[in-house]
Amino acid sequence: MSRPDYYTKPSRADATAVPMEDFQDQAAGRKVLRNTYMLLSMTLLFSAAVAGTSMSMGWPHPGFILTLVGYFGLLFLVHKTKESAVGILSVFALTGFMGYTLGPILSMYASIPGGSGIIMSALGTTGLIFFGMSGWVLSTGKDLSGWGKTLMVGIIMAFVLALGAFLFELPALSLAVSGMFVILMSGLIAYETSNILHGGETNYIMATVSLYVSLYNLFVSLLQIFGVLGSDE
Repeated sequence: MSRPDYYTKPSRADATAVPMEDFQDQAAGRKVLRNTYMLLSMTLLFSAAVAGTSMSMGWPHPGFILTLVGYFGLLFLVHKTKESAVGILSVFALTGFMGYTLGPILSMYASIPGGSGIIMSALGTTGLIFFGMSGWVLSTGKDLSGWGKTLMVGIIMAFVLALGAFLFELPALSLAVSGMFVILMSGLIAYETSNILHGGETNYIMATVSLYVSLYNLFVSLLQIFGVLGSDE
């Protein structure tokens, strides 16, 4: 008489096949994550250096339209060169340009009473959010792939509202949009970290750009929020 199926022990290969695949995926994801963090740290330092130079030289802000053209043009270049060494140069070109656009913004805040404190508060809060959201995902191994569509819709809505606030000069709407971006960029940091960890993003150049843009938007949004709060005191 044959033994019932539930008495049959799985073979060693059957018992370990799926866990081994998961282990390999996570190992590959962590390698991409290490490369991403390394490139991200270098681009952040480069962007900060360009922003500092922009401040010291008094370079004017290129304006909303030129900023969009420069950003999307360089982003397209990064996407086209992401599989080659030129992609790294493209990332530095993009982050350097964004650092240049950040310089005049920082100069504006530095010139107002308590401006240095506002800048440091925004910078510190940005760092706390980044390490908090990334640390949460890395420590729990959360798979946040389901957040993608929601974040994309939210970002599109926030961008449209930001454009409306700029064109019609609506300070209250602009402040509300900044609050939206803080929430969305915090979620995007967690989502992108999870995406890398679980193999959804295997190109560290594109992962670096995604995290950099999240940090840039988060920092600028916090600057505006703290700037308004500081002016009310």
